[in-house]
Amino acid sequence: MNKEWYIVDNIAELDSPALLIYANKVEANIETLVRSIGNISRLRPHVKTHKSLEVSKLMLKAGIRKFKCATIAEAEMLAMAGAPDVLLAYQPVGPKANRLLIIVQQFPSTRFSCLIDNFNAAQSISDLFNSFNIRLPVYIDLNVGMNRTGITPADALALYQQAHTLPGIDIVGLHAYDGHIRDADIDIRRKRCDEVFKHIVDLQQKIKNKNGATMTIVIGGTPSYSVHSTRSHVVECSPGTFIYWDKGYGDILKEQQFSYAALVVSRVISKPSSDTICVDLGHKSIASENPITQRVYFLNAPNLTAIAHSEEHMVFKVDDGRSFNVGDVLYGVPFHVCPTVALHDRAAVVKNNNITDYWNNISRSRKITI
Repeated sequence: MNKEWYIVDNIAELDSPALLIYANKVEANIETLVRSIGNISRLRPHVKTHKSLEVSKLMLKAGIRKFKCATIAEAEMLAMAGAPDVLLAYQPVGPKANRLLIIVQQFPSTRFSCLIDNFNAAQSISDLFNSFNIRLPVYIDLNVGMNRTGITPADALALYQQAHTLPGIDIVGLHAYDGHIRDADIDIRRKRCDEVFKHIVDLQQKIKNKNGATMTIVIGGTPSYSVHSTRSHVVECSPGTFIYWDKGYGDILKEQQFSYAALVVSRVISKPSSDTICVDLGHKSIASENPITQRVYFLNAPNLTAIAHSEEHMVFKVDDGRSFNVGDVLYGVPFHVCPTVALHDRAAVVKNNNITDYWNNISRSRKITI
């Protein structure tokens, strides 16, 4: 009988809970992404999912040159990897702006940029960078329905007019994250994405008409990638979860052909009753913002039902506890892999069904050196 792809022959050497990364699956997901778009220069993947120097280098090896990140540590990691173009998809305020300045100064071969969504922040960033004779590229962050950050497209033209002459910044584009659009029906998802996109294109044209400047559009995450990657209008797309994939997106984004590349390994540590088992996969090891039944799916125990979860333990209802033994190894797919990775300082790398290396999730730290 063929061995399941996820089984690790030397799993006895790895303490649990732990994060497993399947290197061949990671490389296959990168290849799938590159094949899915006509022009690789339209890719600007987000690194928030993997937080790994090694994975960043794999994407660079595949020809990807533009990246997006959410933290200063992720920006520094990308610069360390040799990324030519890094967008900090965040509006830096307070000490974060100073840290971005230091990164720009220490990694001159990388083109850094960031977001703005109001004039006060734009002026503060401009003043800081202008004092060092640096002109920082920035993107206007648009609120297209997430209601988290950004300015509405209707108000963004006025911000551009007010801020485009500031001496320390250069407004080069428009950024929009439509993460609230994640309908399982691709036709509904496409319609909702199109409704958002027409406002962005309209703004882009208005800026060009008034000032002659062509704004680059950076848009979307993994759910809307299926739509934006096929546009005739040139945009840069920013999927992130594709690199490791997870159960949450795997269940709703059926048209996307990525594979699970990151699993959590856990062990049965107790059988408190005849119909329950307890595993060592607590809040500290698996993302826990979803309902308890949507946190992990075990490939080799798909019928388990989670009934309790705490810092170090997770308890499951089983039909017959005799089918499990203390010490049994379970291989779990996270429902949300991004925050799950952030809970692990390193990942065991699997090649040919054996753990062969460890990759540090270096930018899970708030600070690397800067």
